[in-house]
Amino acid sequence: MERVDGAESVNDGVDGVDGVGSAGGVDTGPLDAAVDAEADRLRRLPESRLRRGAAAEALALARALADRAQRLERPGFPPRPFPDAGIHTVGDQLAVAGHDLSEALRAVGEEARARRELAEALALLPRRRG
Repeated sequence: MERVDGAESVNDGVDGVDGVGSAGGVDTGPLDAAVDAEADRLRRLPESRLRRGAAAEALALARALADRAQRLERPGFPPRPFPDAGIHTVGDQLAVAGHDLSEALRAVGEEARARRELAEALALLPRRRG
């Protein structure tokens, strides 16, 4: 295993050199790593912290990432609502939304746009030292 922006990845030969995010266009490995790290952090939080706002913040972030993915996948259509599945699922919801965006970014035909969208998505994620 190798470290990529603080998250472990396996060289499975499917996507890029490090196994995350570079097939078909822009390298979304940094987004995948940041989303996975934040999702893992949320999964470890005690219920009290989730109830004091961490879950609501994570849900808002997941919704923002999901909206971005849907706008890339379905231009001209409004994003579909992203459900609130409860405080104990926000880590998983963030992971799904982030990886959906990663997939959508790799499918964008215009590399400059994909890089811009990637940078904007990364700016939404918390910067944490691991």
